[in-house]
Amino acid sequence: MLKLTRRQFVKRTTAVGAACTIGFPSLLRGRGLNEKLQVGFVATEGRAKAHTKASYEAGLQCIAFAEVDRTRWGGVLQKEGWEGATGYTDWRKLFENHAKELDVIFVAAPDHSHFAPSMTAVSMGIHCYTEKPLTWSVREAQLLTAAYAKNPKVVTQMGNQGHADMGWRMAYEYIKAGAIGEIKEFHSWTNRPGWPQGGKRPTYTSPVPETLDWDAWIGPAPMRPYAGPRKGSKRGRGPYHPFNWRGVVDFGCGALGDMACHITDGIYAIMEPGYAATAEPIIITDPVEEQWPRGMVVKCTYRAKGSWPSFTTYWYEGKDKNGKPYMPEIPEELKAEGRKLPTNGNLIIGTKGKMMSSGAYWGSPALIPYSRTREFGPPEQLLERSPGHHAEFFMACRGEKPREYSKSNFSYSGPMTASMQLINLCARAGKKLELNEAGKIVNDPKVNELTWREPRKGLGPLQMNI
Repeated sequence: MLKLTRRQFVKRTTAVGAACTIGFPSLLRGRGLNEKLQVGFVATEGRAKAHTKASYEAGLQCIAFAEVDRTRWGGVLQKEGWEGATGYTDWRKLFENHAKELDVIFVAAPDHSHFAPSMTAVSMGIHCYTEKPLTWSVREAQLLTAAYAKNPKVVTQMGNQGHADMGWRMAYEYIKAGAIGEIKEFHSWTNRPGWPQGGKRPTYTSPVPETLDWDAWIGPAPMRPYAGPRKGSKRGRGPYHPFNWRGVVDFGCGALGDMACHITDGIYAIMEPGYAATAEPIIITDPVEEQWPRGMVVKCTYRAKGSWPSFTTYWYEGKDKNGKPYMPEIPEELKAEGRKLPTNGNLIIGTKGKMMSSGAYWGSPALIPYSRTREFGPPEQLLERSPGHHAEFFMACRGEKPREYSKSNFSYSGPMTASMQLINLCARAGKKLELNEAGKIVNDPKVNELTWREPRKGLGPLQMNI
């Protein structure tokens, strides 16, 4: 007799229900669509709250979760109907004890802990949503891309929610309509970091709180002593947990890791460029040692591909020693209208004009000067609009849509993350990098060693099907 796992049962009954809606209006359709997807979480507070909330509202059933800080378990256990979920501080226990029951996993731990549980989920056939940046390193992103290709029944999504918005789609439609001619440059900037960067490792240590599994929090990174918040620290934050880890090289990916998956998303979605040909630090305020620099400006060049020409990008983050934000020069077209640049955004320069998007998610793309937007009118709609970032993912997980309907899946977000991390890589190297089309550094091959970090023993993926 053929035995089905619960995941196979849900997939099959959902597919049957969708196919038989007309002939069997209640019986089979009800069995499939009312069968709750069973979800687990790696992290439950901070950014993870958005995912526990979305999953709860979508009717998923949480059966287990892993959160290193027990004071944060309420993100699951305080939800009605989820009180019986099993909690762990170590994500490995989640998979070891519940892999056969889980349909979906959300991973929203600090950046350095994204890869191992995500690779484990995909390799075990569990649908996986991972926060941005998808991975801490270039090589990790490449491996997750390969795993997605090798496991064709798994639905994936990276948490750059702006990818589901219409902003970059409208920008694409303006460009295809010839509104600014041939693309030459993208300038992307952010007001981050909002946490310490450019500093040294703490010289003090603290007792580990009884509620915190420090070994699990360190995860694949090299072990170091815990250091907690000091008297008068901002919002009671220490140098690592919670929040300030993002500026520490061993754990986070800095301002770029926090915001580039949002702000530069439209560049990758529109241009589909592949790896940069060169990545060059124009400004770096500090050598990259313990923390990422307080500010930097990095220039990348991209090869021509398909119908798109070669183009250049500029990434701006942080501030100079006088506290002035690194941003592009205000275009004359904006000055003439008495306007300034937003605190986060993109400026796109073409051979026939310019366009700007405001905010982190490519909001309100408009030709500049703004009078030209009115003159040109709305572009023809060429791209399908999204029902929402979580909605895409859940619909694909239930089998209501094909897995590629989850648009920031790992075949898209993996190469995007790898390309983005090359910017941080050139900051670590402190020099211009030249790359081949496979993303390998050719002018200083030793820098390729920084694309991967061997995890601490036992803290890598439990399975790796690539």
